[in-house]
Formats: sequence, C-alpha cells, structure tokens
Amino acid sequence: MDPFPRPDEHEAAEYYVKYIDQVPSGDIRQVLASQAVDILPLFDGISEEHSGHRYAPDKWSIKQVLSHINDTERLFTMRAMWFARALPEPQPSFDQDVAIANAGADNRTWASHLAEFKAIRSSTLALFDGLPDEAWSRRGVASGHEVTVRALAFIAAGHVAHHARILRERY
Repeated sequence: MDPFPRPDEHEAAEYYVKYIDQVPSGDIRQVLASQAVDILPLFDGISEEHSGHRYAPDKWSIKQVLSHINDTERLFTMRAMWFARALPEPQPSFDQDVAIANAGADNRTWASHLAEFKAIRSSTLALFDGLPDEAWSRRGVASGHEVTVRALAFIAAGHVAHHARILRERY
C-alpha cells in the first residue's frame, strides 16, 4: 500500500481538514522538504525590526507566529513519533494561546526563530524519512480525536502553509 495518499476524513479531526487541504498530493516527505526551501524567501524577507509587527493590536507579532509554527511542528511530530511507535497512551490537547504567552518569542531575535524553524524541519524530515511503511497508517488519540501518522505529516505541512499565507496577506 502507498503510505502517502492524502488522508481521508477518518484520519483526523474535522478541524485539521483546513490544513490537510492546503497540501498537494504526493509523497509528503518530498512536500515537507520542498516547503522548507520554498518558505525561506518569505522568512528571509522579514527584517528584525519588522518581525515585531502585529497587523492588529490583539494579534500575534511575526516573531510569535514563527514561534507558534515551531511549537506546533514539534507537537505534531511528537505525536507522529508516539503513534508510529505504537505507543497506546493518548496525547493531551495543546492550548496555543497559553503556549505563546509563555514562549518569550518577542524577547528573541528573528534570526534565532528562523534557525529554530530550520532545525525543527530538519528533525521532522528525519523522523518521517525513517518511518517504516506500516507506521504511516497507525492511529492514536490526540486532543480527544483519533489521528493517523500520515495525517499528522500532512497537518504539519498544511499548518506551515496556512501561516505562510496569513503572513503574506496580513503582515
């Protein structure tokens, strides 16, 4: 069985379909690798000064957006590793607002956030490149919903695509 078909509606909670739908079909490992290169001009075009910008007073700064991207990619890949290894315990929910409020993102340099993104994506690629075929369809429970390892890979890529679109359109 091809481990890389687009996840169906039974592989993730409905909330995550908006991320999965932003990812092209194909080998998700190649999509993630290409995305890591394709997004760099967007990030490289953001200056240290502009990285503190918010498009509205109650919205995250650009630094906070990238910090959030980094946090959630870690989360999605941790869940993927957990379920790929057939560990049975469910994974807890993640409150992005609590996480970003405690991340100290605006106290760090833009370059440090960008270096972190590159390191995390490298780790993501290493995890997914090393999975045996049978691991991709394994399931687990995260945030009270079943999800497959394959869906988590697509969600990780779609989440970055989602926030890249927001950065382009609003910041």
